[in-house]
Amino acid sequence: MAVSMSTALSGLSAAQERLRASAHNTANLQTQDFRPERVVLATSESGGVQAEVERGRETQVSAERELVEQRSATYTYVANLRVLETQLRAQGSLLDIKA
Repeated sequence: MAVSMSTALSGLSAAQERLRASAHNTANLQTQDFRPERVVLATSESGGVQAEVERGRETQVSAERELVEQRSATYTYVANLRVLETQLRAQGSLLDIKA
């Protein structure tokens, strides 16, 4: 059970980092020679996900791309939150059964 909680928490953190990077890119939409940030996700050995921020090579921010990224990251955040809520609820039920 601890693994699924850790996985959900790392997913929440990764989604939050994606939202942060995309908001940063959007805020700099009109900045000359700005290189947008991209979040690269990789599977962690412990079963979760790791998020690393990289600077893109391009010097132009696409508002459309950032909108899609923000929505996708939001859906990912909510999905991981639901997994965490379900896990906590299941743990509570197990504690009730054992009590």
